[in-house]
Amino acid sequence: MTLQVGDIAPDFEAKIQDGSTVKLSDYLGKKTVLYFYPKDNTPGCTAQSCNLRDNHEELQKKGYVVLGISTDTEKSHVKFIDKYELPFDLISDPDKKVHDLYGTWAEKQMYGRKYMGTVRTTFLIDENGKISEIIGKVKTKDHTSQILG
Repeated sequence: MTLQVGDIAPDFEAKIQDGSTVKLSDYLGKKTVLYFYPKDNTPGCTAQSCNLRDNHEELQKKGYVVLGISTDTEKSHVKFIDKYELPFDLISDPDKKVHDLYGTWAEKQMYGRKYMGTVRTTFLIDENGKISEIIGKVKTKDHTSQILG
């Protein structure tokens, strides 16, 4: 299943860095930036997360809640958040259930080698839980401008 703009964003339940459980439906009534990224503490993911951190206040002023999600553990997320002072929650999806719902776990290719991994994608979800935009070609160092664009 491929999600499209206008679709209701699939609800899910998953753990964030502190071990507590969140559901996407907890954020109904707010605009949500749900960004899927491959791995904590890697150059592109760090640039993307820090860009969202540096512009977090502006995103909040526009009514957005930011949630990052990767297959990393909660412990890894805690270290990533602490190291870069990230002001938003990171969802742990080691079993790839949420990735599967959003179609972000797929075959990738690097240096001629094929492997399965996270396709860096951001879903903008409106107050009613509908997908208002899907950003597939993420500019890691300038992601906020793509969101607010």
